Amino acid sequence: MVEVGTFSLTFEFLNMLTMNTLLLSMPGGSEWFIILAVVLLLFGGKKIPELMKGLGKGIREFNNARSNIENEIKEGMRDADRKAIEETKKEA
Repeated sequence: MVEVGTFSLTFEFLNMLTMNTLLLSMPGGSEWFIILAVVLLLFGGKKIPELMKGLGKGIREFNNARSNIENEIKEGMRDADRKAIEETKKEA
């Protein structure tokens, strides 16, 4: 229990309060419709495909960079394993 002044709150209540706050902050169906309408008004029908194309390129570049980093980490781990095996063979 957490005591705050004259109030005592349990962690379960705090957790439930946090989850409800997160759920309330997510846009629902009508909010998404309003957001899409505003985007359409701001950028127009001709600019939206260009924006989506740029977004797709950005996501693709991010995924390529992530896979390159993963490959470098795996390669480094393999090199470390090879060195450890070679050292154990030399000691034996």
